[in-house]
Amino acid sequence: MDVGIESKPSARAARKLTDMQLKAFVATAAPGKKMADGSGLYITITNAGNPTWRVNYRIAGKQKVYSIGLYPDVTLEGARAELQEVRALVKEGKDPVTARRLTKADNLAASGSTFATLADDWLGRQKREWSEVHYTKSRRALERDVLPYLGKLPVAEITPAMVAGVVERIAKRTGDTAGKILQHVGSIFRLAQARGLRLDNPATPARELIPKKKLKGRMPALVEFVQLGDVLRRANMARLSPTVRVAHRLIAFTAARISNAVEAEWKEFTLDGESPQWLIPRTKMKAQDRHHDHRILLSPQIVAELKAWQTMSGTKKGYLFPGAAGGNTITRESIEKAYRVTLQLDRKHTPHGWRSALSTLARDAGFSRDVVELALDHIHDTDVALAYDRGERLVERRRMMDWWGAELYRAERGADVVPIMGKTAA
Repeated sequence: MDVGIESKPSARAARKLTDMQLKAFVATAAPGKKMADGSGLYITITNAGNPTWRVNYRIAGKQKVYSIGLYPDVTLEGARAELQEVRALVKEGKDPVTARRLTKADNLAASGSTFATLADDWLGRQKREWSEVHYTKSRRALERDVLPYLGKLPVAEITPAMVAGVVERIAKRTGDTAGKILQHVGSIFRLAQARGLRLDNPATPARELIPKKKLKGRMPALVEFVQLGDVLRRANMARLSPTVRVAHRLIAFTAARISNAVEAEWKEFTLDGESPQWLIPRTKMKAQDRHHDHRILLSPQIVAELKAWQTMSGTKKGYLFPGAAGGNTITRESIEKAYRVTLQLDRKHTPHGWRSALSTLARDAGFSRDVVELALDHIHDTDVALAYDRGERLVERRRMMDWWGAELYRAERGADVVPIMGKTAA
């Protein structure tokens, strides 16, 4: 690594200044003039006429300048003392300017004016209004995509370009997520404005970087049993991790939302008895205006698979699908990517598509709209549905979910195959 401070100073630069010389220089020198004290330390007159101490140094092959401060606030002795600190950092291969910035950020973190501190305050306020699921997702998103880049910075010094850099990194992965996270970042800066920490909102210009949403219809879904059976067979033959495979099966046989499947916990399941079911706490559900938790009645097929998974995983506690690092769960992206890439179902069928498939095929089979909507926990749009919501119509829903599990199981083992990607799958 190329580091050093004025390794070959001139004879004049090597000479040490005296207080008398320094005072005479400051009193008579024009802007732009310099006087060296040696080892890269010099005093210069800025365009504004301010005498400023600076140090020239090289690191990683680049010439850089470290500004110490104004004279006489920083005396000759003080400038020389800080020069030694700069020299020590350069000798260790550390950039003094970067080191000072980090020190300043740490000091600001202690005083509570960093972006991370304000973000934590903002999240605490939102927690009162949000569901537990939405709160957890939002916090994780900020911790993953924003705080590593902006967290330690003082709120007042974050520029639109810094926010734009964060947004561009997220947008390369997914435009939808970038837009949602930018909304959160913008709200955090609005809190900063309300606190008087800054006048503008640096998140506003970054909106131009969010990819425009293309006009599209509903989420893609296959709605014929022969096609759904083909999807199940493809997944059986594909190289999927055990957790993703079982999560996919749970979504297919229950038509549950992917977020609920990913965060499913064993304590929510009753696999024995006359009515096996999955009781999802209302705090985890999209609709928060109900007085009861969401009950999914489990067909014999998925009950058997869940018991087998319980035996394989060796536990009846915690999450059904823990992440590889332990503690956390697998991500919804891991399942979505399996459909999109591994199963080659991009724009054909998504994990959410099982909900559309159940809704369509169950209605075609004669099950009432209210029963289907209750099973899917859709937001009701009629007084009749709201009235039925109180009773949940569990007998009819049990019959429907048992029918759904049996039909999927039969389709999965059927001989007929419908081409999904323009060619017949074996």
